[in-house]
Amino acid sequence: MVYQDHLTKFIVLRPLTSKRAVEVAFQLLDIFLLLGAPQILQSDNGSEFTAQIVKELKSLWPELVMVHGKPRHPQSQDSVERANSDIKDMLTAWLAENDTTCADWTVGLKFVQFQKNSSYHSGIKRTPFAALLGSDAKFGV
Repeated sequence: MVYQDHLTKFIVLRPLTSKRAVEVAFQLLDIFLLLGAPQILQSDNGSEFTAQIVKELKSLWPELVMVHGKPRHPQSQDSVERANSDIKDMLTAWLAENDTTCADWTVGLKFVQFQKNSSYHSGIKRTPFAALLGSDAKFGV
């Protein structure tokens, strides 16, 4: 699962065992309780699926105020598609560089998330880390 904040381009990647609304909602809840919840949830999986996710989220967190909606700008969907393609390529490269099996892809996903969020983004003229958190990612003590 790829969760992206359109303003900051910050992404959160989560491996899923299924595409059931309950599992997606549970992962989104974890992200929202860490970073805050958006007012609008967009998905490329169709409005019925997104409505199910919003319903599941509201059952887990009744105070949550959220609607599902369509991108206001077509470039929003293009941004998501580019990010998905980049993530797939980066994960494939990580697996090859680390001489690992496909079974280890969930570990690679964490490194890809970090690399994507700590790389300069020309659209926002900074890294997603800096856009969201106010400073670039730390690489150690």
